[in-house]
Amino acid sequence: MDKGNRESDLPADSKTGTCPRQESRAWLLTTWLVTIQLTFKWRESNRPHLLLEGMNLLKNYYKWKAECPELSADLNPRSILGLLKAGYHGVLRSRDCTGSRVLIYRIAYWDPKVFTAYDVFRVSLITSELIVQEVETQQNGVKAIFDLEGWQISHAFQITPSVAKKIAAVLTDSFPLKVRGIHLINEPVIFHAVFSMIKPFLSEKIKARIHMHGMNFKQNLLQHFPNILPLEYGGEEFSMEDICQEWTNFIMKSEDYLSSISETIQ
Repeated sequence: MDKGNRESDLPADSKTGTCPRQESRAWLLTTWLVTIQLTFKWRESNRPHLLLEGMNLLKNYYKWKAECPELSADLNPRSILGLLKAGYHGVLRSRDCTGSRVLIYRIAYWDPKVFTAYDVFRVSLITSELIVQEVETQQNGVKAIFDLEGWQISHAFQITPSVAKKIAAVLTDSFPLKVRGIHLINEPVIFHAVFSMIKPFLSEKIKARIHMHGMNFKQNLLQHFPNILPLEYGGEEFSMEDICQEWTNFIMKSEDYLSSISETIQ
């Protein structure tokens, strides 16, 4: 997907970029279930338990929403606009070779004196709420790259056991979006203490999908994501600044939709 049609597979109005289907959250849930059901009938008709798995995932999703209002109740992007403008987060223009969306997060652009761990997590939740509407993303999930350059003790203090548990819940079975891979780069030694706190809450499946690439990451990362990475990570065509700005613009164009979701959740 090139820059010109980045938003084409999202349910966005062609003029404003905002999502027109704001009647209720029930619409998205119904659409998601029907899509999954049709997909499984086509691809895996001998595995009906997958539809039940999807329904359980949605039930867990709403349970998580109710239990974590500090994360889920306010999805208005203006509350985390500073993080977005700083260049903390972007979504690659193209999917990887398996059809997964690829998300990038850069810790060096998170100032823990200004934004809490909840604010940072809300960035992920906002993006997830937007891309979960894409049929291809529903089918093929997401992969995330976390650039941990700049990780400091002040960041670590933000990740309490309670926060770690809530993060792990979303990664495992509390959001209707499959995490197909997590790639950590530039991870410092002090990060491992935080990771060891999160790890017990993760399923074995998610643990197996975590890749630690260290400081010399470019060759390995390019093997996982050939031809789609920005310049800073071994690509050749565009920069992280471009990606972050494009995704920030799209999030802000979706502000009305995100606000309508917040009203439904509250």
